[in-house]
Amino acid sequence: MNKVLQNKLAIVTGAGGGLGRAHALELARHGARVVVNDIGGDREGSAAQRVADEITRLGGEAIVDGGDVTDAARMERMVANTVATWGRIDILVNNAGILRDKSFAKMPLDDFRLVMEVHVMGAVNCTKAVWERMRTQKHGRIVMTTSSSGLYGSFGQANYGAAKMALVGLMQTLALEGIKHDIRVNCLAPSAATGMTADVLPESALAGLAPEKVSPGLIALVADDAPTRMILLAGAGSFECAHVTMTQGIFVGDASDPAGEVRSRIHDIQARGAEVVPASGWEQYQLELSKAGLTDEVADPV
Repeated sequence: MNKVLQNKLAIVTGAGGGLGRAHALELARHGARVVVNDIGGDREGSAAQRVADEITRLGGEAIVDGGDVTDAARMERMVANTVATWGRIDILVNNAGILRDKSFAKMPLDDFRLVMEVHVMGAVNCTKAVWERMRTQKHGRIVMTTSSSGLYGSFGQANYGAAKMALVGLMQTLALEGIKHDIRVNCLAPSAATGMTADVLPESALAGLAPEKVSPGLIALVADDAPTRMILLAGAGSFECAHVTMTQGIFVGDASDPAGEVRSRIHDIQARGAEVVPASGWEQYQLELSKAGLTDEVADPV
């Protein structure tokens, strides 16, 4: 195997089982030294320790961290300990997550807050802990774990879907802010049979959705030649790309009834024939001012 990650240092959160375990093992197979993070993972005999031991038996290097991603100070210590041990951080995989599924009408707000805290603030805490180090060393690869539930919706997962789409927005902006420092930020949207999906998917589908079939896509997102701002969908050995696009829409100008015009032409607004993938949020302003005839080109203020 071409060890494209030789001598790279990687942190994987929620790596005691499921996708996190598969990611940690795949990173190690490609030469990375891995921090296996999982809440309580530093206890003797923990799932995280078993993953680290598995990596070691396969000839790799791994250490365990038992911190909770929702504890920002604890994540700072995890990163500091990693740097003290291995000298740098190259890769962060924000994988930790939980489910609290219910229809929105029946969902307690505490369940909504908890899912947002783990998925969104957990990723923020870990990313904040590595960001300045990656900026200083002029190199970094960060992966957010999003989901089709966020991209396209899923009944009974309003909290989870909101959290997963929030991570796409975080990725979009961090990729723009990180590019001049060679920090590349991407999203991975897995379809996998894990503890989180065991009660969601039918048995007939679970066999083909081994987490190990997702992790090869992770390697493409963290290698030196990785893209940035990509939403990679992966499952059952298949890989796709999702985009947040913008249609060309319409211009109503000084119509006597602009609301009525928008309502009557809603299908024209939705038409996707000439849609584009904006390079930044500013392209909406550029398009709309251009259609209004106010300017032919508006520079991005950043």
